[in-house]
Amino acid sequence: MSVTAIMERCEALYSDLDFTCVQDWKQQHQARAIGYMPVYVPREIIHACGMLPVGLMGGGDLLEIIRGDAYFQSYICHLPRSTFEMGLAGRLDCLDGILFPAICDVIRNLSGMWKLMFPERYAKYLDFPQTFDAAGRTFYRLELEQLAQDLAELSGHAPSDESLQRSISLYNENRRTVNALYDLRSAAPHQVLTQELYLLLRAGNVLEVSEHTSLLRDYMDRVGDMDRPQRDNVRVVLSGMFCEQPPLALVRALEMSGCFVVDDDWMLGNRYQLEDVGTDGDPIQALVDAYLCGTVSTASRYEPEGDKGRFLINQVRRRKAEGVIFAAPSFCDPALLDRPMAQTALDQENIPYTAFKYAENTGQVQVIKEQTGTFADSLKLWGAQ
Repeated sequence: MSVTAIMERCEALYSDLDFTCVQDWKQQHQARAIGYMPVYVPREIIHACGMLPVGLMGGGDLLEIIRGDAYFQSYICHLPRSTFEMGLAGRLDCLDGILFPAICDVIRNLSGMWKLMFPERYAKYLDFPQTFDAAGRTFYRLELEQLAQDLAELSGHAPSDESLQRSISLYNENRRTVNALYDLRSAAPHQVLTQELYLLLRAGNVLEVSEHTSLLRDYMDRVGDMDRPQRDNVRVVLSGMFCEQPPLALVRALEMSGCFVVDDDWMLGNRYQLEDVGTDGDPIQALVDAYLCGTVSTASRYEPEGDKGRFLINQVRRRKAEGVIFAAPSFCDPALLDRPMAQTALDQENIPYTAFKYAENTGQVQVIKEQTGTFADSLKLWGAQ
């Protein structure tokens, strides 16, 4: 399959708000599908129960919100409104349940509203430990054991240690492939376009993990042969897009404004663990250990005082970036509260940055493009002062 054909498929999956791909998979395998909200859930457990994990990212700028606005206050992010709109319109009927991970109070409220409006469907608010000692370890293990029991009852297929280890291996392979794609993009950002990487990651929301891994490899095998022009763009890291995702038009605008995005924090469900999850011994314990000891730094995860910004600085150094763009959804408390601490850390390292806010259906792409273009020009002229 050519790069053009791969990207046409990915954009079709991105635009399909009826989840036709998920419906086809369910019919073909006579199995169930479980939705999950960003940022992270242990998809390995869903997969080991014989079900398809389906990432939910709202409706973006492809969906008009009519009824969804009636259920939430106006001073929160846009994601719950579009998710609710899709549920009320029947677009999520193909899902046999939804997991709401502990990202913020908004997602907690969304899980409660969902249970009120759709009491016949399985829904679980998945909590995570905020202390990483023995108590946190015990708590998280109990959460995962309860999740595995719930999904086993729903699917009729209890996950064995062997099936969990097999699923962990498949997701390890997928994470390694995603990391290889990020390395390739960093090495040749004019060749691996950010909009293409973004669409490739979004495809992982609805494809079975092995199929997604194969798609990523096909892309990497072919994209290097394409004749794409070199550009005089600056290298930047994006930070703050970990939950509500930007519309595709905004992703394209960033690149057109003169910025090569060489690292980012969108679609963290694919990249939350920094290393492979262990495949020997107790698989549930391996998932617990991976979460507590080897994950990315993000605003929805507790970090000790003084550590905020260190992960971001390491991203800048590792990817040889020239600056940082803070891009947070409007009213995203975790991202906006974390930003001053990260900015302080960047100031101490003399790393330039700029910031803007967006919504998943933002209509201010041109304004943002002009701002990031000005930032790119300033880096070319003066760099870090």
